[in-house]
Amino acid sequence: MGESDAKAETSLKDQGNEFFKAGNYLKAAALYTQAIKKDPSNATLYSNRAAAFLHLVKLSKALADAEMTINLKPEWEKGYFRKGCILEAMERYEDALAAFRIASKYNPQSSEVSKKIKTLTQLAKDKKRTEELENMRTNIDMAKHFDALKSELSEKYGAEDGWKEFFSFHVETVEGAVKSWHETSKVDPRVYFLLNKEKTDTEKYAPAVNIDKAFESPHTHSNCFAFLRQYAEDSFAQAACLVTPKSIISYPQVWKGQGSRKWKHGQNDGIFVQFESPLVRKLWFIPSSTEKGKTLCRDPVPLDISAHEILPRVFKQE
Repeated sequence: MGESDAKAETSLKDQGNEFFKAGNYLKAAALYTQAIKKDPSNATLYSNRAAAFLHLVKLSKALADAEMTINLKPEWEKGYFRKGCILEAMERYEDALAAFRIASKYNPQSSEVSKKIKTLTQLAKDKKRTEELENMRTNIDMAKHFDALKSELSEKYGAEDGWKEFFSFHVETVEGAVKSWHETSKVDPRVYFLLNKEKTDTEKYAPAVNIDKAFESPHTHSNCFAFLRQYAEDSFAQAACLVTPKSIISYPQVWKGQGSRKWKHGQNDGIFVQFESPLVRKLWFIPSSTEKGKTLCRDPVPLDISAHEILPRVFKQE
């Protein structure tokens, strides 16, 4: 490059810097481009244009310039710093962190780089946790939490394959409730019935009964239970699964017991799930919490049904 070209390149770069400082990133990028044409091996020009492109949110172009800066001057921390800032804007936090760590290697005294590493470490951690939460909220797999129910059903109904249908019915009911809770932060209080395919009059008996008034008082609770017990008998139901949010229950407040009935699962809201069949009865509480603005059901906690039952026995014992 001749002396006049060097002066022209310097002049274009200086002009670009003035426009950059004034916030005119488009004009700055155009001047850096002209300067690069005159001096295509100048790492500073690519670094400056990368910064201009970043402000213009032309991220793929900015990244290409940051990579070129590094290729031309691999031991200059500025190229890695630029790359890190661009990857951060792309929300590629792990990759950004790696770039800032290389920048720190070449300039350990830089407080700017240190701050970026600290910020990106937290951002990467937060992003990973957000992805984990979303995975937990969308990939609902309840069957693994009900091994005790599966074993007891198999033991009590082992001679017939019907217990598998009981188990599938229960898992599907709970997964539906959890999905509803994740999507709307609520679940309708209902008792779901596994009806008899051969005997049930499906014109007369639905597979679910709303029980939103059941927990208002001992009186409504008693009436609801009597209705459900008759419904189970008349519909030839084989099993039932009660699902209700804790927050709507005025009676019975099973989380206020003492001694063996003492509640050990905190004050958070959540879902009670009670499985009923002639031979097997089980109860769980699924605690709910909010993390990063998202509602999340935790793992079901088995409860002692004799101490915490939400409804008395629905089916007559065989």
